[in-house]
Amino acid sequence: MKTSESQVKATMKYAKEKLKRIPLDVKKEYYEDVIVKEAEKRNMSIRAFILSAIDEKIRRESWFYFAPAHHRGYYYA
Repeated sequence: MKTSESQVKATMKYAKEKLKRIPLDVKKEYYEDVIVKEAEKRNMSIRAFILSAIDEKIRRESWFYFAPAHHRGYYYA
């Protein structure tokens, strides 16, 4: 089934209002040899792996984050 024009517009509107893109450049070797392999080991997408690594770093080093991620409204999909 083809995506309708209104669905595309709604998706673009949501992304523009609710999401922030974060450009990230890494060496190809590091991406392939480390990031991809670690994500696969954990059965995670690359996006989910990176987001969970960021969240883990913040929680480990900050008093602000006591609740698990799912209680703060963040999900890794």
